[in-house]
Amino acid sequence: MATFNQHDLSSFVGKHLVYTYDNGWNYEIYVKNERTLDYRIHSGIVGNRWVKDQHVHIARVAEAVYKISWTEPTGTDVSLIANLQDKIFHGTIFFPRWVIKDPQKTVCFQNEHIPLMERYRDAGPAYPTEVIDEFATITFVRDCGPNDDSVIACPASELPADFPRNLLA
Repeated sequence: MATFNQHDLSSFVGKHLVYTYDNGWNYEIYVKNERTLDYRIHSGIVGNRWVKDQHVHIARVAEAVYKISWTEPTGTDVSLIANLQDKIFHGTIFFPRWVIKDPQKTVCFQNEHIPLMERYRDAGPAYPTEVIDEFATITFVRDCGPNDDSVIACPASELPADFPRNLLA
């Protein structure tokens, strides 16, 4: 029996997190509300891609541990576990083959290109899926409150050189 309220996401909603995978890829998410998140990719095969209002499924699995899962219009499936207490992330990304073959096609502000991403997805190929299964270290956490469209509002390439340290000033 859980010693915490599994349905209470109030300690997670509004969190802005930056994390670096063990493979060196740097990502950022903002848990906008109980159903959506914004994210920005700083480095990796799809570095400089950014997305707003991605529909997600969020589950609280321990006192300070949350699971976030979603499917992108690209056909990429993502499952993340955020352990806020230990500042550890675990991410599993299931890239369709077409993204692995030509990742630059997805490097954009996705919201402006959803029909194009869906066409690429439908054209494939989808298989074999490339699975990236990595731990990450959470390097930055702040509370921004829910539904703040200013948290992630540009691609990583437009951020100041001292990001995210500049947010603490």
